[in-house]
Amino acid sequence: MDRVLKALRAAHEGMVGVLLADGTEPGPVYFDVGSGPNMPSSCEWHAYDGRRGRPRAAVLRGTCSCGWRGAAEYPLDWAILPGDQPLREADVDLSGPIADYEAHLSVIRDGSVPLPAELTELLAELVRRLDVLVVEEPLVVLTRARWPTRPRLTGSK
Repeated sequence: MDRVLKALRAAHEGMVGVLLADGTEPGPVYFDVGSGPNMPSSCEWHAYDGRRGRPRAAVLRGTCSCGWRGAAEYPLDWAILPGDQPLREADVDLSGPIADYEAHLSVIRDGSVPLPAELTELLAELVRRLDVLVVEEPLVVLTRARWPTRPRLTGSK
């Protein structure tokens, strides 16, 4: 995988998303594991199987962490899907939503403009120096992180 595509994937995490029968995109599914302070959750497509009070997905579609949602919808045929079996174990074709996400990523990649090598090196050096400062002088970093956004009032009375 080339460097640009690898960097894009960090900002554009894709997954198979779901819509409910009413056309809404559901929130996470929470799993009751008994008592305790933590309640595990999931947004994975197979969690929306309608079992144990969970929402039931009506369609699948490609999604991305940047907010993009695929226009194509891939209906789930619950007449042939086993209702008593976890959805992840069913033979569900995910190729459509995955291909839509890959197409989205291609559009993003084709629209990106690579930085000149010297600017990339300069930014990498800045990140290295900031990493050192965070360890050695954390208060300086915190103070200066806000500094560029402060307006300068030079020449005013």
